[in-house]
Amino acid sequence: MNKYTLGKKKSLSSRSKEQNDKLSTPLSSDLSTNEQMLKAEFHNNADVTFHPFQINHQTDALLVYLSTLCDTEQLDHLVLAPLLNRYPDNLPVHVSRLRNVIPLSKTQDILSLHQAVTAINIGLPLLLIDGSDTAVSYGLQKYEQRSIEEPSAESTVRGPRDGFTESISVNISLIRKRLKNHKLKLLNMEIGTVTKTNIGLVYLDGIMDPAILEEAKRRLASIETDSILESSYVEEWISDEPLSPFPQLLSTERPDVVCANLLEGRFAVIVDGTPFVLIAPINLFSMLQSPEDYYQHIWMSTFVRWLRYVFFLLSLLLPSFYIAITTYHQEMIPTVLLLSIAKAREEIPFPALVEALIMEIAFEALREAGIRLPKQVGAAVSIVGALIIGQAATSAGIVSAPMVIVVATTGIASFMIPRYSAGIASRLLRFPIMLLAGVLGLIGLMLGMIVLVIHLCALRSFGIPYLSPLSPSSSKLLTDVLSRAPAWKTNRNKVGSTRRR
Repeated sequence: MNKYTLGKKKSLSSRSKEQNDKLSTPLSSDLSTNEQMLKAEFHNNADVTFHPFQINHQTDALLVYLSTLCDTEQLDHLVLAPLLNRYPDNLPVHVSRLRNVIPLSKTQDILSLHQAVTAINIGLPLLLIDGSDTAVSYGLQKYEQRSIEEPSAESTVRGPRDGFTESISVNISLIRKRLKNHKLKLLNMEIGTVTKTNIGLVYLDGIMDPAILEEAKRRLASIETDSILESSYVEEWISDEPLSPFPQLLSTERPDVVCANLLEGRFAVIVDGTPFVLIAPINLFSMLQSPEDYYQHIWMSTFVRWLRYVFFLLSLLLPSFYIAITTYHQEMIPTVLLLSIAKAREEIPFPALVEALIMEIAFEALREAGIRLPKQVGAAVSIVGALIIGQAATSAGIVSAPMVIVVATTGIASFMIPRYSAGIASRLLRFPIMLLAGVLGLIGLMLGMIVLVIHLCALRSFGIPYLSPLSPSSSKLLTDVLSRAPAWKTNRNKVGSTRRR
């Protein structure tokens, strides 16, 4: 950062302080003064409307609103029409009497310039009356929003089909629809000095651990930033170890997942403008479970759960294991298989480590390309691209056929992980473990696993150990990790259990 940048930041900081001092000014009883202050704040804003009119043909009034965020049709019908046509002629115009004339329950008295600017910015029309130093805002904001749809990233064969949207009010309603209980609590806060994003902290009173709740409030209150545009911004601010590749908060688009976790004593953070809701505290096993585990038969759910555990390890270790045994420990391979691998690698100019790096990087590139492309062509491009590149690389003698099988199996294993954020952790850690295996063989592989286990043992999610209930061990909670317990036997309302994640 150079001296010019520092000077610019200092200038912006002092300007922000002056702006805050100006906004703290109380409203005046003179309408023209209030109008001038608001026009000074909203200059060069084409969608800000200043609508002057008279009440009782004698009292000047002013409506200020954002035409792009305000429901102008309801404003005309519910506010302007009663004031122009139905205000009693024998009563003096006063803010306290407006509630008897305007049929709206969602109103708020505005006393300062800061409150007035904030109300207008979020789409509330503001009514100012000459002779009164108090204005009134009305809940007539209107936002365009997406309809409720099935979450594409968390689809299930059996289970609810509704998913969160970008509207915080809609998302809260989807939760309250399932948890019809007065103990469901919602705390609202505004974060972001520029975006002023509305954030909701949701929990069940009496089930949520008070110490964890206070810690969540403290971390959210300590966020100091200009903007919150997505829940990932909040996740980075409140995570115990934000530099760890493993997520310490679970993000979901499914209301049923949020409700199940609230019933287990966790809290949810809902951010306005995104359909992804954050849940904490969590553990590693909750990242490897799907909500459908509790909608299918217990034996099938247990089988699929163990299948995920095995394939999670394969996605992390399979390329490294292949590199280690083919490079340093050929005696571990059966003779027939060793001869087959040796024949396939006979004309390959690269060692196994370079082969694996080439194929893994190509596979990751194809995966990202398939995600970013339109849905109609994304899947086809990723699958056809993998087949063509694998076949071409094998024919050209760049990589061997066994390496293509290993990389393909690893890719399939990574798709078994139900949480995208947990899959990212295995994709990132795969490369350093491959390098260790290529340099030190199985010793390097074991060294990488020891470091990884030490990191997981030290990791916390709002004070809860990341490997719980395995470490520290809890036989009661571990039952629902090793198998899917029946609904009538599930231990509820316990932080650290892994039910319905």
